[in-house]
Amino acid sequence: MNITEFKKLLEKDSPDAHLSVQLRALWYDAKGDWHKAHDQVDQLGDLASARIHAYLHRKEGDIWNANYWYAKAGEKLPALSLDQEWEALVQRFLAV
Repeated sequence: MNITEFKKLLEKDSPDAHLSVQLRALWYDAKGDWHKAHDQVDQLGDLASARIHAYLHRKEGDIWNANYWYAKAGEKLPALSLDQEWEALVQRFLAV
């Protein structure tokens, strides 16, 4: 799947079952459901979920919390717009 195909999935009412938890979180985020997106990764301790968690808190405007999660993921807040970060994350997790 590529990013164009992933964006096509946004026309559906629910995410495809085969999507990873990280991609499901990004799907819910793109659909405007921040809380459902956050629920996907909130209790997970892996680096990939921490990275999504960071993005979501950045989007929420909680930069302190976002920076905490970026550090947990071994990364720093990127110099990208939120839209660019979302696309980069989708591409990253589609490639896994």
